[in-house]
Amino acid sequence: MPDQPDIRVAPVDAALRPALLRLGVHDAQRDFVGDIADLLADAESCPGSEPMAILRGDVPVGYYRLEAQARVVAGRDFEQSTLGLRAFFIDRRWQGRGLGLRALEAVFADLAARHPAAGALALTVNEGNAAGRALYRRAGFEDTGELYHGGRSGPQHLMLRALPA
Repeated sequence: MPDQPDIRVAPVDAALRPALLRLGVHDAQRDFVGDIADLLADAESCPGSEPMAILRGDVPVGYYRLEAQARVVAGRDFEQSTLGLRAFFIDRRWQGRGLGLRALEAVFADLAARHPAAGALALTVNEGNAAGRALYRRAGFEDTGELYHGGRSGPQHLMLRALPA
């Protein structure tokens, strides 16, 4: 298999923003994720949010938002230090190439370097998003069996992944 460019993540800055604004998902996924312009604006206005770019080489291919407080994502507190992950997506032009799992691995490496005190990562995924739930399970997330009802698109499964100490 030929070498593939590295997948890495980086905080969104002014240089990345124009390319990120060209990213999007398929229409069927829009209810799960939203529009990138809205996602960026919301993240930039919320203290404790870190808008993050997913890069293939130097090309933005996805986005996610990291929350310092998992309560923002899950609607509840956790016993250990837990971060929240939301709005994770790979651009529609890059989907189906295995980048989602590689991107999550890059997220975990970034968290180990920049947030070493975090013990877990929490996310919610819509009941209707079977592909998303399968991806998160492959990346080591476990479904807690709890449903979060605060989302705009219906009930969401709360999933957790322990982070290495």
